[in-house]
Amino acid sequence: MEFAVATEELTRKFGDFTAVDRLNLQIETGSVCGFLGPNGAGKSTAMRMLCGILEPSSGSGQVLGFDLRRSSEQIKARLGYMSQKFSLYDELNVLENLDFFAGLYSIPARERKTRIEEMLEMAELGGLEAEPVFTLSPGHKQRLALGCAIISRPSILFLDEPTSGVSPKSRRAFFNIIQELAAQGSTVIVSTHFMDEAERCDKIAFFNQGRLLAMDSPDQLKNQVLEGLLVELEVPDPMGKISGLQSLDFVKECSIHGLLLHVLLKKESDLASLEAFIGAVPQPITPTLEDVFMALAKRKEQVMAE
Repeated sequence: MEFAVATEELTRKFGDFTAVDRLNLQIETGSVCGFLGPNGAGKSTAMRMLCGILEPSSGSGQVLGFDLRRSSEQIKARLGYMSQKFSLYDELNVLENLDFFAGLYSIPARERKTRIEEMLEMAELGGLEAEPVFTLSPGHKQRLALGCAIISRPSILFLDEPTSGVSPKSRRAFFNIIQELAAQGSTVIVSTHFMDEAERCDKIAFFNQGRLLAMDSPDQLKNQVLEGLLVELEVPDPMGKISGLQSLDFVKECSIHGLLLHVLLKKESDLASLEAFIGAVPQPITPTLEDVFMALAKRKEQVMAE
């Protein structure tokens, strides 16, 4: 199996603060890998190390076969990068932005027109070539920023929270394009806090407090982390019920979701025991990635407390 990214104990510190702690990753070529976790979890710092922008404090890694420490310039020449801030020039029009980035990536003049036309078609921006960027909708800006990031046909694409601030429809369309790029052989690493986007990734890397909690496909994570039966409970004072529920032998996990409790039972036959204890009817539910993250974060806290 060929890996576009492989790291071993990759760490980045800022003074006494450890932003990324001993990261071990293997990301397959031609796949979409989602970096998932709360703000400050280490996702962006990990990306910046993999892009060759930040030098690791310790550990090692390879991107596209190049060493992160010794060959950062070769890595940068082969990647595309897009952030949530859309690195576009507002006063330039659509065509001028694409032409500027084509020049930035040193695309030969004889190829430039073809590449720009490809990006206009991919981003569905035909007819808007002369529009200044500041007049575009967030969805159009998003697709233009992606076009600027991939006009060089990068082997690996880093997308740092690229869908923040755009409509759900634009987010879905954007992810369709990402999956098409991966199908054509590009490796895509995307950080997101949208669970519906994470569901569409081939693999998900869960980050929390600088640590990688788990990495696998969405289905495998749900099956392995939440092995058992997940149920939902609607009860008064849900916060006050958690400690009692966690003390039960047949309860593996318990977390609060708004006004509801999600309880992971060891097996289906424990339903009756739970109902008798709580005085409410538990409803079996399909696990979500949010349930996975809550369970992983809680287990990490328990390990660190021991």
